[in-house]
Amino acid sequence: MKRKTPKTFAMLLIASALLISACGNSNTNSSGKTAESTGNSTSTNAVKEETNDITPIKFTFFGADGSPNWNNMKDDVGQLITEKTGVTINAEYDMNNGGDDKIALMAASGDYPDIIFPKGNLTKLVDADAMIDMTDLIEEHAPNLKKLYSENLNRLKYSTADPAIYTIPTNGSVDQQSFDATGGFEIQHRVLKELGYPEIRTTADFEKALKDYVALHPETDGAKTIPLLLNADDWKIMITVTNPAFGATGLADDGEFYINPETYEAKLHYKRPEEKEYFRWLNHMYNEGLLDKDTFVQKDDQYQAKIASGRVLGLISQEWEYGNAENALKAAGKDEYTYGHFPVTMSEDILDHSFQATGFDGYGIGITTSCKDPVRAIKFLDWMASEEGQVLRNWGIEGKHYNVEDGVRVIPADVQDRKMNDNIAFTKESGIGLYFVFSGHYGDGVKDSTGNYYTTNFPEQIIASYSDVEKESLAAYNATTWKDLFPGEDEFPVKVWGAAYNMPAPSDTVYTVAYQKTQDIIRKRIPEAILAKPEKFDEIFDGMLADLDKVGAVQMEQKYTEHVQDRVKLWTGQ
Repeated sequence: MKRKTPKTFAMLLIASALLISACGNSNTNSSGKTAESTGNSTSTNAVKEETNDITPIKFTFFGADGSPNWNNMKDDVGQLITEKTGVTINAEYDMNNGGDDKIALMAASGDYPDIIFPKGNLTKLVDADAMIDMTDLIEEHAPNLKKLYSENLNRLKYSTADPAIYTIPTNGSVDQQSFDATGGFEIQHRVLKELGYPEIRTTADFEKALKDYVALHPETDGAKTIPLLLNADDWKIMITVTNPAFGATGLADDGEFYINPETYEAKLHYKRPEEKEYFRWLNHMYNEGLLDKDTFVQKDDQYQAKIASGRVLGLISQEWEYGNAENALKAAGKDEYTYGHFPVTMSEDILDHSFQATGFDGYGIGITTSCKDPVRAIKFLDWMASEEGQVLRNWGIEGKHYNVEDGVRVIPADVQDRKMNDNIAFTKESGIGLYFVFSGHYGDGVKDSTGNYYTTNFPEQIIASYSDVEKESLAAYNATTWKDLFPGEDEFPVKVWGAAYNMPAPSDTVYTVAYQKTQDIIRKRIPEAILAKPEKFDEIFDGMLADLDKVGAVQMEQKYTEHVQDRVKLWTGQ
């Protein structure tokens, strides 16, 4: 049964509609045309946008993901957003915990921000009646969002039983085409060059490169060289320690679960025998002295500092996870200490599935029942999804961050240099890249009404952003971008359930209690297994699997299976 919109919200909606002024700035872009993209089924008819109220208003916001460069909208992009919309955002970000603790407290207390990006904790807020169903708001006040999501609107619905729209996806992009790889296994360019650009295809190749180089250079700038570094601080253990077991054994990331592609049955991915062998390899790396001994006791800032020092040869992560540390190396002129990306798997017959298509989905942003002006809030989110708003969020301000030459947006050399070599300061000053969470957006490869790409991640610009050192490494591997080394989307079927890690967790108590218990076990026992003597590995790992079932993993998996199957039914009608 569909969750009903609270009466208090209905009253607010009526009041807001009466208060909204009929005058203000139009959102219509200068050309009056809509986005166009190869293979994009979005209608090309012009969208008539609502007149925008730009009287000043402040919204409180909580983001479950960190935003270390957030500058309280004092940046160039933020100031122009306020000028165009009248909106300022009083934001709080969770830098370490993924929102888990904070959102649980919100749900218990009933104290919510106006707007929220809850990541995987949406269910807690929905169960607490904290979220507004935005279906009618989008229909009445959000032409840009309607156009953006188009045939994907059905994928915004919460469930078959509750088809409300509580969030609009913001960490997933519409019609995304990936032109570069930013994850996988990473090795410094100095390592690749000195070793003659060896093949890096398997874990054995990766291990040999690190081992050979550290034997030649046991110190880096007077400090001990670290062959391999992982980050196990809080939830980031999933990014660099446990999730890579998917890719290295031939699966795409589905969070904590393996989803059977035929039956949509779910089970904890740690139960796959192939992944046990991946963790055995990490155990081997530790016992060989190649995995940093402090991996499971250091904090995130210590991990980042080690990378920024230049003495870490290898990582297994995603650029967004270690990007600030790598940017510090670029700012110091140490491009040879930055990293290339490789599709490493346990053996050559296994393919890395990083680019297996999932269709459109993603965690999103929503409006809570504490918001006193939900109409104004949806209009703000809608303006951010407009062509003007998306270009601003991606490119910055014309004449300052980019120019238009013969109808083509071009980033000047000095701006590009700052983006490459002084990225942290540039981001804080410009605001480019800080506002993606504040509404939906088209993905890489989609063009706007002027024939320019919405984002700056297209082949020519990606190549222009590479340092000379990076280009040298790519050339040695006969590649122009890192994605050239990875299997492409066309080599795999589309995952009809999307990406399971983007699904709100089931609200069933059996599931939530068992899930937390299994997480506690996994985050304790996986490190224990990796740090054990080799002869103790099987005992510890197998004991972990037995303990998972003892605390209810099987029942939890059954609940998650129902959850996945419901999503497939919602999206496909089957």
